Amino acid sequence: MKVSRALISVFDKTGLVPFASGLERLGIEILATSGTARTLQIKRIPVIEIAEFTGFPEILGGRVRTLHPKVHAGLLYLREKEQHIKEVLTYGIQPIDLVIVNLYPFVETASRRGAHEEILEQIDIGGPSIIRSAAKNYRHVTVVTDPADYASVLEDLEANAGETTCKLRERLAIKAFATTSSYDFSIAKYLSQEQDAHDRLMLNLPLACCLSYGENPHQDAKLYGSFFNYVDKLHGRELSYNNILDISSAITLIAEFTEPTVAILKHTNPCGVGSDPNLRKAWMKAFSTDQPASFGGVIIINRPVTLALARAIAENFVEVIIATSFELGALSFLQKRKNLRLIRILQWPPMDTLEARSIPGGVLIQEADPPSVDGSGSGCKVVSHRHPDPREMEAMSFGWKVVKHVKSNAIVYSAEDRTLGIGAGQMSRIDASRIAAWKAREAGLSLRGSAVCSDAFFPFADGLIAAAEAGATTAIQPGGAIRDREIIEAANARGMALVFTGIRHFKH
Repeated sequence: MKVSRALISVFDKTGLVPFASGLERLGIEILATSGTARTLQIKRIPVIEIAEFTGFPEILGGRVRTLHPKVHAGLLYLREKEQHIKEVLTYGIQPIDLVIVNLYPFVETASRRGAHEEILEQIDIGGPSIIRSAAKNYRHVTVVTDPADYASVLEDLEANAGETTCKLRERLAIKAFATTSSYDFSIAKYLSQEQDAHDRLMLNLPLACCLSYGENPHQDAKLYGSFFNYVDKLHGRELSYNNILDISSAITLIAEFTEPTVAILKHTNPCGVGSDPNLRKAWMKAFSTDQPASFGGVIIINRPVTLALARAIAENFVEVIIATSFELGALSFLQKRKNLRLIRILQWPPMDTLEARSIPGGVLIQEADPPSVDGSGSGCKVVSHRHPDPREMEAMSFGWKVVKHVKSNAIVYSAEDRTLGIGAGQMSRIDASRIAAWKAREAGLSLRGSAVCSDAFFPFADGLIAAAEAGATTAIQPGGAIRDREIIEAANARGMALVFTGIRHFKH
């Protein structure tokens, strides 16, 4: 379509002058709102103010500028339709073939948490209206909402003797509708917060990247949102769907710990966690919990990775290493491994966000499970005759931080600075307990004096008895079962200390 007239109304004037100069060189007449017109006039670019074009002044302090039939009819009329041609001639409507509009900075103003009235004034009305009119009629009109597209529009015009191609117009129209949709979403989201409204779920997430495939090679997958605001890939192949799930789970787990800690995860389940001021020792504690499961795992460290730690980890095959940073020597050493992905945590994600999971026909939303309390926290209650000693209390606290990140039914045996055995995702809690004890035996780790941590209550005494027989001397669980009395009696009969937290940590 030949472009003879363009309308420009932009808040963000990035790249405006060179672009308008290019339009002038092509002989395209330029209309503009007052602020944009002043910017172009200073650069001696010929421009007609919109008030002159419509014969109607800008009023209400600029609230009404482009909301005029001469503007919208000039955009919307179908150039090939006889009745439309007759009407535009009758009413003196001139075609507008190119629209360049970007919107008032509502999102930026709202994010500064300014005065409510100031934020409302940044709701653009004329801009989205023009964009939608132009985008609806994209077969005849080109609409540009992003300064990043100025160059490609000029190239298209220059390559086609002042015309734009339908392919370009359609692509820009899609982007235009996405822009107004996102803008309206931001306004509705802001006002929903003001009203504390929950009658509608609003999601508007940009495409972050296309993934090679999903959980399996036959499944297509994409990543949406701001995941890469929190992490940065320093080295290695592109992240897979499964990598991203594991990284997300790893960050949530390691955020429970303030002391230097290393955790190893596989299929989003922790298979070993260790804490120690010496990170190499912390790694060995985590790794020795379940060495076979660590093969191809994801490692996360809540401290900078040292060269000594890097050398220890590199003796084994791992998929991903995540850390707050990598010392220069460690980074150089690890970058020699082509298939190893290195991830730096840019910032800790908020832990009080909502979690979403898709289901047929809808989405489940819940508050995130908050950071774990330790065995002495508010709500925790010693229900056995014997109280845990300080070492047992530390062991319980350590395991309780880990068990909430293990798929249910979940059992963790722990010492005060490490995991000893983990049983994950079993249909029966007694089986989870047996698996965790078996894993410890396989690893050559003694459970004598350990704490047993259960994400939900023991429904029967058998789980607790199995833990006692494995060597645990203290247990921590939510409590609340019909047979709590039996379980307390079983603990007392075996001299175990038993703590009820009153908080369950199911993870489906």
